[in-house]
Amino acid sequence: MDLESLVSWSRAQFALTAMYHWLFVPLTLGLGVIMSLAETKYYRSGDEFWKKSTKFWQKLFGINFAIGVATGIILEFQFGTNWSNYSWFVGDIFGAPLAIEGILAFFMESTFIAVMFFGWGKVSKGFHLASSWLTIIGATISAVWILVANAWMQNPQGMVFNPETMRNEMSDFWAVALSPTAIIKFLHTVTSSWTLGTFFALGICALYLLRKRNVEFARRNLKIIAPFGFVAAMLTAMTGHSSAVDVATNQPMKLAAMEAIYDTGKCTGEGCTEDGKGIGLGVIGLLNPDKQLPDDGKPSHIFNIEAPRLLSYMVAGTGTHYVPGVINILEGGYRQPDGKIAISTEEKMRRGRIAIDALNAFRAARKAGDSISAEQHRTVLMENFPYYGYGYFTSKYETVPNIPLTYYSFRVMVGLGGAFLLLFLILTWYAYKRNEKLASTRWLLWASIILTPLAWVASEAGWVVAEVGRQPWTIQNLLPVHAAISKIEASSVMITFALFFLLFTIMLVAEINIMRKAIKQGPDQH
Repeated sequence: MDLESLVSWSRAQFALTAMYHWLFVPLTLGLGVIMSLAETKYYRSGDEFWKKSTKFWQKLFGINFAIGVATGIILEFQFGTNWSNYSWFVGDIFGAPLAIEGILAFFMESTFIAVMFFGWGKVSKGFHLASSWLTIIGATISAVWILVANAWMQNPQGMVFNPETMRNEMSDFWAVALSPTAIIKFLHTVTSSWTLGTFFALGICALYLLRKRNVEFARRNLKIIAPFGFVAAMLTAMTGHSSAVDVATNQPMKLAAMEAIYDTGKCTGEGCTEDGKGIGLGVIGLLNPDKQLPDDGKPSHIFNIEAPRLLSYMVAGTGTHYVPGVINILEGGYRQPDGKIAISTEEKMRRGRIAIDALNAFRAARKAGDSISAEQHRTVLMENFPYYGYGYFTSKYETVPNIPLTYYSFRVMVGLGGAFLLLFLILTWYAYKRNEKLASTRWLLWASIILTPLAWVASEAGWVVAEVGRQPWTIQNLLPVHAAISKIEASSVMITFALFFLLFTIMLVAEINIMRKAIKQGPDQH
């Protein structure tokens, strides 16, 4: 099988593992907070009701935590098995956050989770409460370092390329750990995970109220769940906006794909557009399936309802800010946020090939002992290294991501996020002002149950936007997917893909079945 088949199957296998893993991670982060909030109420009030509630949420948390760990370990191993060129090229940088995650965060959560589950009656109430919070804090710290690694792939910085070893080496740890992209990605991911975990707890309470079972448990727990869900959904929306601003600055092609905008005119002045009217935000639309290339002259949409100037305003706070489309990015010639005029993709490809040739010439000169020639080639390499990854492409169209998938995933995520925010707002009002009416407000309970699985849809859609939108890059502008692959047989990846799919599906079915039994038993049995 050819390289294209190998890349496709390797991408599919990684996507399969990542999306299965992401079924469990946000539930762990969100449900852990609900569990700890319930125990905090028990600690402060001494009410045995809240101890019973805590143990119920802990049981569900533990079931999900175990399977999430299993899928996560497999995911990390794939960097060595399927993406060895990537691991070699940037392993000194990418490996550091993952090592810290394993040494610090995972050790922390695995230590305190034992006290949380088995320490009831054996340690003081205060120490047990601290263990519960430290368990979820440890899980969140795990997410920090994983997201730092992912953010570096989206916006690489804090490193230098060493041509002698052909590896990128970290030059500034804090530039990697505290980059704006990493901070924003962490905040948005964690708050959206809180929203998902809260929905899971909400769905259980709504089910109990509809079936007239554990009514007191559901009504009293909703006083925690509903306001926390509202705060989480609001923070998710706010951090999502910040994330979009970061994308506009560092990944303009991703933003163009998210909005399916192709040509917004030339802009060489300060923050201008061709017509001075700014770029609108597509609210709802249907893409033209016949459009194959960005500049094929065919319309991009069958229909599109747009809010005028809103995209410009959202990314820059002004309604006349210029936002390049796909064609503009390919052709260059517009003024970038740093004031420089963007060069065309074809020019980047040319400079990338110069960088690759200079690297090969440098290594040959070093081998021959010609230090003067080697230094000359090093200079040429470093001048063109920012475009190194473009040298692997043969067509400028290869740098364009899957626009329909990114466009529709973004709208699913945002649309569902708005529905979640509205539902939590209504539920918070009911939980505190009409708590006794909750069991009889069936439309609200059914809405809660229906939207619960859609929380996972929104979460997975967010990862599709983040990862598909930056294709074809494993590391933005530095290493494309087809240059990061391991030299293995595509048939081997196909076999392991099938095995992983079968294994993960069995694990998912097992978790759902165990969860269903635990929920059916209710909080009265542990």
